[in-house]
Parts: sequence; structure tokens; C-alpha cells
Amino acid sequence: MQQQTPLYDAYPSLSAVPRVLLCTLPSPVQLATVSGADVWIKRDGLNSEFCGGNKTRALEFLLAGVEPGDTLVTAGGEGSTHVLATAVHARRLGARVIGVRWRHEMNPSAQRIAERIADECVVSRVYSNALIALARAHFVRLMQRCRYIPIGGSTPLGVLAHVNAALELAAQIRAGELPIPARVVVPLGSGGTVAGLSLGFAIAGIETATIAVQVTPAIVANHFRVRQLISATARLIARLTGERVPSVPTRLLGIVRDAYGGAYGRVVPAATSAARELAEVSDIRLDDTYSAKAFLVARELARHAEGPTVFWDTFDSRLL
Repeated sequence: MQQQTPLYDAYPSLSAVPRVLLCTLPSPVQLATVSGADVWIKRDGLNSEFCGGNKTRALEFLLAGVEPGDTLVTAGGEGSTHVLATAVHARRLGARVIGVRWRHEMNPSAQRIAERIADECVVSRVYSNALIALARAHFVRLMQRCRYIPIGGSTPLGVLAHVNAALELAAQIRAGELPIPARVVVPLGSGGTVAGLSLGFAIAGIETATIAVQVTPAIVANHFRVRQLISATARLIARLTGERVPSVPTRLLGIVRDAYGGAYGRVVPAATSAARELAEVSDIRLDDTYSAKAFLVARELARHAEGPTVFWDTFDSRLL
């Protein structure tokens, strides 16, 4: 398995942080022309042979130390790619996963993910709402004394993987694979990917804005939570390395809420149409929960805003 870890080039002492290799990195970039606009695409869904995507990056740190026979518990929505990725990669390590989920509006891609979760988890239960599901997950954790993998992998430890992803893109820019983007557009769910990319671009010293497209309720997808994750991850890096970590300028982090649709998992017809346009000119398939909504915003920015736009595809379309 090939790995490039520019995070260790920036902070060599971070190589001591426990990690298990699940990805083949770097994930590729490619250019697509959609509706007359050029959109650069970071194909992070191809970062692993087994269930790739942004969740798998974080799991490299969060599953470190997992042993054969271990039982893990995690939580997420009924069609959660995080729950699926945790189950798939834990099984590769010989562990098993109890998946605790909650109901939300479903779409065809979310339904396909839900079916895969049922196959991959040793136990998988769906509850009526998130509060009940989270309470159940913590009850299972205490009663069975098993390891808990946080929702979306969005902890400072998991965010390190997305800092590495931003530095990986910076290395691809230096290698001439793409121009310096004016912005990178990425779905905003639990916030870990957005926080890590923003912090990573600051560390790399590139003036690229992170445009986060809301796909979960605002109680989760908000500036305060993302900033908390950025600050906590910066403190973790500083504590482990003894080095100063750059701050993320306010002007280089934005949240777009127009593509949300009002509910997690709800289909937004304009996003589905944009995803269909992309599929007509490439082999990229987007899911209706996360990536189609972010691509809709990326396409419009590429058409109307100055400078190159990168769409960060966090979804492994092979799951569909």
C-alpha cells in the first residue's frame, strides 16, 4: 500500500502518532468541464481500494491499535458513510462493529449505503431520532466496554488526516498537477474534513478558501463547531510538536447553506441535475446526501467567480 504523508514533512514528530494504513495516497485530481465551466476535482473517493472517501482518511488515526477480535461501536444516520467505512475497515483489521443509527429522509444512494451497513455491521439498529441513538451507543459502549468511534470521525485526532489531505493537495499544486485554487468546495457534515482542510491550507501557506456546503442540520454544521475543531487540532499539533501552528483567516472559511434542502438526506433536484451533468462528462457518480449538493455550489462558483475552483469529492461512488 502506497502512502505519501506530507503532514510528517511539515511536522516530523507527528509520525509517532499511532496510525494504521488504510489508504493509497495521494488521491488523484482531474479536470472536468460542466455547463461550460472548468471544475478541478479531488477524487478522494478513490483513496482506498476498500470503501474510500474522507471518512477512511480519519479512520487511519481512529482505528490505530485495533486488534483482531475487538468490538467497536459507532453512530450515524441511517445512510451514514461513516458507519459503513468504520465497519468495512474494522473488519479488515479483524474487528467487528456495532452500528447505531437514526432515521432521516432517505434517497437512493442513502438506501444503498444503509443496505451495505446492515451487511457489514455485526449488529445494526436504527432508532427514531439522533438523541435516542446516541444514548444507546454510549450505553452499549459502557455495558460492553468497547471502543467508541465518534460521529464522522470528527475529533482532533481524526482531523489530522484532513490536514494531511490539504498538504497533499498543496504538493500536487507544486508538482504542476493543478493550479493554485481560489477555493476548495467540500460538503459540511460533522465538520472534520472542513476543519482539517482549512488548517492544512494555512499550514501550507496557500491563499485558498475553504467553502463548506451545509448538508446536515445547522446545530452541527456551523462556524462555531468548525472553528472549535480547528482550534483543538492546532493545539494538538502544537502540544505534540512544540511548534507554532498558523491560524485560519476568517476570510478563507465560508459556509454556504443554499443547497441543503432543509433536511439531512433530502434530495435537491438542482443538485441531482448538476451531478447528472458531471456523470455525462466523466466516470464520477455523486450521492444525493453529500457530494451532489457540494458539487452544485462548486459548479456555480466555477461559472461565476474568479480563479480556479476545486470540488473535493468525499464519496466513493463505487458503493453505488
